[in-house]
Amino acid sequence: MPDSDATATFRQLHHDSGPLLLPNAWDTGSARLLASLGFRALATTSSGYAASLGRLDGSLSRDEALEHTAQLVRATALPVNADLENCFADEPAGAAETIRLALGTGTAGASIEDFSGRPDSPIYDLGLATDRVQAAAEAAHAGPQRLVLTARAENHLHGRADLADTITRLQAYQEAGADVLYAPGLTSADDIRAVVTSVDRPVNVLAMSATPTVAELAEIGVARISVGGAFAFAALGALVESARELLDQGTYGYTTRSAAGRAAVESGFSDESGAGTA
Repeated sequence: MPDSDATATFRQLHHDSGPLLLPNAWDTGSARLLASLGFRALATTSSGYAASLGRLDGSLSRDEALEHTAQLVRATALPVNADLENCFADEPAGAAETIRLALGTGTAGASIEDFSGRPDSPIYDLGLATDRVQAAAEAAHAGPQRLVLTARAENHLHGRADLADTITRLQAYQEAGADVLYAPGLTSADDIRAVVTSVDRPVNVLAMSATPTVAELAEIGVARISVGGAFAFAALGALVESARELLDQGTYGYTTRSAAGRAAVESGFSDESGAGTA
């Protein structure tokens, strides 16, 4: 388990002078490498972890997600934020139970989405979505370890480019008790600024190819920047490029990248003091 003040540390990191850069690890090795590079907190990634199991995003069970969270908590001494998708439940009571179970993993934070997972109706009705956040927040804040709860408005990842509705949702989730607010898929500086200025909680932005730079997001007032599954898929992309070179060209240019990776592992894994304790 991490130090008892991991949650307090994680909460404070959202109020520093610049955005918290929150990389999403997908296994123990990636978590330890990212910690060795100097990041101050980590997050899990449902899509990256599912890919490591040879599966697509959305296929994890609650037990798998919680065990994965516990694995990453044990991997380093850094605070961890758990990607818990829609908390694996439609109803508020089920979402709250997932958060209660997450407390047992030692995670410092957790997220809840308003994405239902149903193609015909991908976003929960605002009333139900707000009730789910409220139930999750009550569970997150009920005990001595108050998890940092991130509430996510998923409109822009699922074909609903309605900024006004997204802001209305985030404002409702704030009132329901969320500690951090997140609308993944926003890339316009004006849209991100509109979100930041419309709420009174720290705002997370998902780093995408068209997202403003870290410096620009800092100027806007963004508190946290995460990468989702991008680092995991970048690693898989490097694997595919290396394999195609060997298969199609019969050459070994990938060994240059391999040497860099080996050096990072030897440096990052040499000091066991960075790992958490079970």
